[in-house]
Parts: sequence; structure tokens; C-alpha cells
Amino acid sequence: MRTPSRARDYLRLLSLGVLSVTTLMILTGSPRADDGKARPNSGILMSRDLAGAPGKEALVITVEYPPGGASAPHRHDASVFVYVLEGSVVMQVDGKPAETLAAGQTFYEGPDDVHRVSKNASATQPAKLLVFMVKDKGKPATRLVPSGPSSP
Repeated sequence: MRTPSRARDYLRLLSLGVLSVTTLMILTGSPRADDGKARPNSGILMSRDLAGAPGKEALVITVEYPPGGASAPHRHDASVFVYVLEGSVVMQVDGKPAETLAAGQTFYEGPDDVHRVSKNASATQPAKLLVFMVKDKGKPATRLVPSGPSSP
């Protein structure tokens, strides 16, 4: 017979698995967008509760954009720190101009930002990001938002 703490551990693992799959599905969407562009591929490297910050957790993921790849407009409801590992990407949150970032450059999204543009800047070379996110525990890491014009 399982002890209550062991059952709780299994439930946590199951919850993390569901959260991981949901996050990957939202980030990657279908393999191709309505505009025919390839979607990014994501992988979760780590998820941890934050000591000293009850109810918060850190999530570390990689996002790989194929040539011409792009994400659908989305938000994270989290503090998101992006580091470009390879290639170059175009990033834009509502209310700010688009930025083209190369390997070694960073990007930040606040909890209230809508990530309107997130795409590979190249039609021929892949791009890869390392993403560190601080979010509310148990809440989705990413959620889609309606498409619409971005603010300059």
C-alpha cells in the first residue's frame, strides 16, 4: 500500500507531466501555422518550486525554431527571460517595437506582456532559445491570445 506522501509524489509527477505536455502543445501548436510557417519545437529542461517564494516555480525550457518558424501570439503570465543560443529571432511584445536578436542576446517579457511576434529571423537557418520563466505554481506556462495588430 502506498503512503500518502508517495501518492502525493505521484500526483505531483503526473501534474508536471500534464503541465509539460500542455506547455509544449501551446508553444508548438500545429506543425504548420495557417500562414504555412513551421512552428517551434520546445523541450522542458527543469521545473522547480522556488524556495522563499511560496506558490512560485521556475521553468527552464529550450525553444527551437526551424527556418521560417514562428509562434502564435501568446502570453505567459510570468516573468520570462530569453537567451538566444543559436541563430537569430524577431521578438515583439505589444506596445514595443520588434527586436531582432542574435546569438548571445537577451529578451524579457513581463507577466502582463502579450508576445505578439516570436519568430526565426532566417528562412534558411534554425534558431534556438534558452528560456527561464518564473510563474505561479500550477498555472499554465503559456496561453494563446487572439491574433491582432501589435502596438508600435
